[in-house]
Amino acid sequence: MFPWCGHGYFGFSLCIPGSHTVFSCGDYMINQKFVLFFPQKESHVHNRGWRNHSFITEFILMGFSRNPRTNWILFFLFLFLYLFTVLGNGLIFTLIRVDVHLHTPMYFFLSILSLLDLSYATTTVPQMLVHLVSEHKTISYVGCVVQMYIFLTLGITETWVFAAMAYDRYVAICFPLHYGVQMSQTLCVLLAVSSAFCGLLCALIYTVFAMSLPYCGPNEINHFFCEIPAVLKLACADTSLNDQVDFILGFILLLIPLFLILTSYICIFVAILRICFTQGQVKAFSTCASHITVVTMFCIPCMVMYMRPGSEASPEDGKKLALFYNVISAFLNPIIYSLRNKDVKRAFLKLVGMNEDTR
Repeated sequence: MFPWCGHGYFGFSLCIPGSHTVFSCGDYMINQKFVLFFPQKESHVHNRGWRNHSFITEFILMGFSRNPRTNWILFFLFLFLYLFTVLGNGLIFTLIRVDVHLHTPMYFFLSILSLLDLSYATTTVPQMLVHLVSEHKTISYVGCVVQMYIFLTLGITETWVFAAMAYDRYVAICFPLHYGVQMSQTLCVLLAVSSAFCGLLCALIYTVFAMSLPYCGPNEINHFFCEIPAVLKLACADTSLNDQVDFILGFILLLIPLFLILTSYICIFVAILRICFTQGQVKAFSTCASHITVVTMFCIPCMVMYMRPGSEASPEDGKKLALFYNVISAFLNPIIYSLRNKDVKRAFLKLVGMNEDTR
């Protein structure tokens, strides 16, 4: 214990052993020798960098390339993909809402999927387009958090909507006589609301765990939007707990819906093989093929992205995977669901004032 008779200005945000002895009016060399032979561990607060957390007010999204010519090529490519995504998904959503013949459980879920894809791409692509042709590629800390939360909410909701669509096809093919009773409007709305609630809640858990970490070092995100695996690489603390949370949530939000989808389609294929007429088999397979294709394009890249340890994640591979389930999947969904669907074609021709018989 030493006498303290100097000025009261302290150049630290917390009392670290050994730093305060400079204000002592006595001989503190004994204390220095004690610290030398019995060094104290650094403060937990200092290790995690919390005192520097407030310094990060914005992030820089590095995007794809530093070459202006390459960025302009990517700009026009992604602009085309985005405009087609908005037009295609918006058209499918409008057709299903307008045409009363499409007011069935299958098209109800398809309209939700189109709305999710449209919103999903809009969360990231417009900003990416601006950054491709702009010198300023920054996003505020709050903007990064909001983008991350909305993106996760839409993506998680979509995985459970896929499961609901698979269940709808299972009931329609395996129990056609009970389809109208089992897939009631109340059940459809309940499945949709439950999917949205799961997305809102789990996205909140993801975001809170990620953004509660201190970010006190470089602020350059090697990605084209604020995605959790890329943002976590900038944390000034150990992210092993986040990797565990991501794996557990990925198991719940990806593997469980995928298991339900696979189980539904195994039962569907068994039921299809029992159909005596070849034409009926072809029609049933055609009905399910589009859904299986979309689920595969979306879920597999998401599993690779969110269920592998952060240390094994390559930034370039992460960008490619994100493009696949964020941009490419939303772009292809209208093509997959509309080109092979006579009901959607008929509704479109009716909307533009053409009769299919007059073509």
